Amino acid sequence: MEVAKRHVVAFFIVVLAIVSVNGDLGDDSKLKVKYKHGKKYCDKGWECQGWSIYCCNLTITDYFQTYQFENLFSKRNIPMVAHAAGFWDYHSFITAAALFEPLGFGTTGNRTTQMKEIAAFLGHVGAKTSCGYGVATGGPLAWGLCYNHEMSPSQKYCDDFYKLTYPCAPGAEYYGRGAIPIYWNYNYGAIGEGIKADLLNHPEYIEQNATLAFQAAIYRWMTPVKKAQPSAHDVFVGNWKPTKNDTLAKRVPGFGATMNLLYGDSVCGQGDIDPMNTIISHYLYYLDLLGVGREQAGPNEVLSCAEQVPFNPSSKSSSS
Repeated sequence: MEVAKRHVVAFFIVVLAIVSVNGDLGDDSKLKVKYKHGKKYCDKGWECQGWSIYCCNLTITDYFQTYQFENLFSKRNIPMVAHAAGFWDYHSFITAAALFEPLGFGTTGNRTTQMKEIAAFLGHVGAKTSCGYGVATGGPLAWGLCYNHEMSPSQKYCDDFYKLTYPCAPGAEYYGRGAIPIYWNYNYGAIGEGIKADLLNHPEYIEQNATLAFQAAIYRWMTPVKKAQPSAHDVFVGNWKPTKNDTLAKRVPGFGATMNLLYGDSVCGQGDIDPMNTIISHYLYYLDLLGVGREQAGPNEVLSCAEQVPFNPSSKSSSS
């Protein structure tokens, strides 16, 4: 009888232990694993759903949590100063990121590589949405996510050249909106198709929904501008091998190439200019805050795009 009781007690201890572990992860966060053609594929539920080699690695919430997001964007909710106070939050970022984690966003490589990619992506976001200045409280780099849209648009950003593919909607204005601001009707149309949102007819959705704004920005990070080109993600995590022409154009893998792909000649190939250095400064600042350290960013030729020939030279930039 005593032996039976001990077995029952032991059984309940094991059950409680299993419930405790699963309770920490959530019912839909259990790791599932399968092998196909010798490769390991995983599914981690809501954050990394769908069989993917990348879901076998750490996911973003494993190494980037709410307090770290708050440290990076510590001034974003200051009343009367931050123009998008109350709009941006950690939950919106993670909800958007979860859609791209199975594709390798923040889940490629080891922990250091993963954290560097999040710092790099958010470095672009911080620089492009900052209202910081030289003597701002906390320093000029603490004010990322201050905006969610362009404050004084100079035009409607409607290009009739694309009237057959991405016609401007009546009354719509395609000024800069989002975490990495989107400009022009053709960019709203193409990104909207990519994330399955009607941004061409409703560009205002980006400044009304933080998750959608982050989703659009991550889509841009993960998607090549042209089919024959790499994405910003590819050039950063090492998925891209430069051709002979790239080498002649001084394009090398790293953070500098992400600026080249996202902004072209508005930032790159113009020497040591402030718009480029501001983005680099945010990236280095975030590496320090995340505990990775700016020494992990690499040499200047990797960080900078000052001497790089743009992948896509243009007369007007798709992002400002």
